[in-house]
Amino acid sequence: MRFTHSSLATCALCAALVVATPPLQSEGMQSLVTKDGLLRTLKDLDRLASENGGNRAFGLPGYTASVNYVKSRLAKSKKYKSWTQDFPALFSRVESIDFTVTGKSYYIYGLTYSPSTSAEGIDALLVKGPSGTDACNANAYQNLDVKGKIVLVERGTCPTGGTLAGKVRPAVSNGAVAVIVYNNVDTLVTAGTLSAPDPDGYRPAGFINRSDGLDLLKRLDTGEQITAHFQQTQVVETRITQNVFAESKAGDSNNVIMLGAHLDSVQAGAGINDDGSGTSLILELFDAVQHFRPKNKIRFAWWGAEENGLVGSKHYTSHIAKADADKILLYLNFDMVSRGYFGVFDGDGSTHGLAGAPGSDVIEKLFVDHMVSKGITVTPAVFTGGSDYASFMSTLNKPVGGLHTGTGVAQDPCYHQKCDSFENANGTVIEVNAKAAAHVLSVLSNNGPKMVPKTPNNPAKALRTFDGLDSVDLFPWTHVEGESHLGNCGHDA
Repeated sequence: MRFTHSSLATCALCAALVVATPPLQSEGMQSLVTKDGLLRTLKDLDRLASENGGNRAFGLPGYTASVNYVKSRLAKSKKYKSWTQDFPALFSRVESIDFTVTGKSYYIYGLTYSPSTSAEGIDALLVKGPSGTDACNANAYQNLDVKGKIVLVERGTCPTGGTLAGKVRPAVSNGAVAVIVYNNVDTLVTAGTLSAPDPDGYRPAGFINRSDGLDLLKRLDTGEQITAHFQQTQVVETRITQNVFAESKAGDSNNVIMLGAHLDSVQAGAGINDDGSGTSLILELFDAVQHFRPKNKIRFAWWGAEENGLVGSKHYTSHIAKADADKILLYLNFDMVSRGYFGVFDGDGSTHGLAGAPGSDVIEKLFVDHMVSKGITVTPAVFTGGSDYASFMSTLNKPVGGLHTGTGVAQDPCYHQKCDSFENANGTVIEVNAKAAAHVLSVLSNNGPKMVPKTPNNPAKALRTFDGLDSVDLFPWTHVEGESHLGNCGHDA
C-alpha cells in the first residue's frame, strides 16, 4: 500500500492521540472523583424533586426530569455512546385514604397494588389476627371469626418470603374485608408493596405505624369491640418508563464491566440517599473515565422503576440477547452509598451464607482491601435480592458486587421518607465509596478477565424468571432485620 505525506501525518496524529489517552489507572481515577462533584449532583437531583412535586418517582414528572438530567450529562461525551430503553411498569398512586377508629384518624399508607374500597369506604369490626409467623398460614385463622371484618396483623417475615403480602393473603382467604398491617419496627411507615395486583387474593390493605398498631392491639386484648372505617382509592395502571445507559466506544466488547444504580425515588421524597447517591457515584465515575482508555468495555446503567420491584433491571436482563449477555463479565451495584456503615457485598458468602457466582469473591476482596488500607471498617452487606444486582446474580448468573450503607434507623433514619433530601447525605461517606469504586473499576477494567471467570448466561433460567413465578422461587432470599430495602422483591413485598 502506498502512503502519501498527508495520510502518514494523519496516522501519526491518530497514534499521538492514542498515546495521549492513558490506560485506566486507579490513582488518576480517584483524583478525579471529588466530594464537590458528588454533592453537586445530589443537589441537582434534590432540586429536580423540589421542582416536580417533591419526588423523582417512576411514572411522575420528577423521574422524567431525572432521566433528562442524566441524558444531558452523558451527551457531552465523545468517547461513550448513550441510549435509553423503554419498558412498561405498573404505576400505583393513592388518591385518597382514611383509617378512623372510634373517631380518631390514624396515619396509614396504602399498600402498593392494594385494591380500592368503594368511595364510601368500609365500616366493620376491627379484629386481631394471629401473631408471628402463624399469621402467614391460613389454617391459623380456623378458630378466629374474621369474616366480614377488618383484620389487624403485625408485619413480619413469612417462611415463603416477604413481610406484607404473606400477612394479607391468609386473612383474605378467611373472609376479611380489609387488612391493616402494623409495622414490627419503630421506623415510620412510608412505603410497602404487595408486589403485584391480585384481585382474588387481596382485599383493601393498609400499613400503619407500630405505636398505633400496638395501641389498637392493647384495646382489642381487653375485649373492647372496636368499629373501624377504612377508605382507599388507588390508581393502578401500566406506564412506560426508561432505563438509561452509557457505554465506552473503546475496550474489549467481549468483556463488559457493568455498573448500575437506580435513578428513581419513592413517592414520599426526593430519594437523595436512596438512590440519588448511587446515581451521583456512577455519574462521577463516568466523568472521570473520559480521561482514560479502558482495556475492557465499560457500561453504565441507571435503572428505572426499581422502587416498584426492580422492574427496570429485570426488564433489561430478561430481554438481552444471549450473545450479548455472555459478553458481560460482571456487574457492580451502588444503592444507598451516602450515609451509614461502609458496606461491601458479601461476595464469598463467608458472613451471611449466600455467595455470588465465582468471581464475586474477587470483587469483594478488591473493595475490602482498598477500604481497609485506608483505615476504614468494612461491614459485609447481605445479598437478599432486593436491589438491581438480583437479576444479574440469579438470572444471568454473573459475578456481582458493590457497595451499600444500610437501611436501618441507625444508618439512615430518613430511609424512604420525605427527609431523604440533600441534607440527608454525608459528603465524606459518598466520597470514600466513590473513590473505592473508582479503584475497583480501574483494576477490573485492566485485569478483570484474568481475575474473574466468565460465566455463560442460562436462557432457561432467564425465561423462568419472567414466567409468572414469584421472586422467592427464583432468588435465594435472606432476611436481615432492619434491612427492609433488601427484602424480597426489593421492598417489603
